[in-house]
Amino acid sequence: MTKKQLPGTEKEWKEILNDEEFYILRKKGTESPFSGKYVYNKDKGIYVCKACNNELFSSDVKFDSGSGWPSFWNVINKGSVELKEDNSLGMRRIEVLCKRCKSHLGHVFDDGPKPTGKRYCINSVSLNFKNKKI
Repeated sequence: MTKKQLPGTEKEWKEILNDEEFYILRKKGTESPFSGKYVYNKDKGIYVCKACNNELFSSDVKFDSGSGWPSFWNVINKGSVELKEDNSLGMRRIEVLCKRCKSHLGHVFDDGPKPTGKRYCINSVSLNFKNKKI
């Protein structure tokens, strides 16, 4: 999907995403911990936005945080995501959005490994995985 093909309304998003994808990507939902298909994925490749195929994370920066969601210590490039303050649910967090389509991906925390100290805690439902060609 190219930038020109992105839906312009939430109604259009609802037509192309299934109910779970729409709830997480567009309504800022969260999948249950340890339920996502990429929590334990150890294959080499690139994680992209489920909604628009924007490249987000490399498998080279994925780590097991024990949180129940795929976790990464860095983004693939600084222009791939947007960070936004999230004060919902009575707590202060930083939401991670896809920079291209503004879909909700998850949250970022300051308790990750070196060198960044970041833990991008991302919903598997928000992602597709592209295997690296060997």
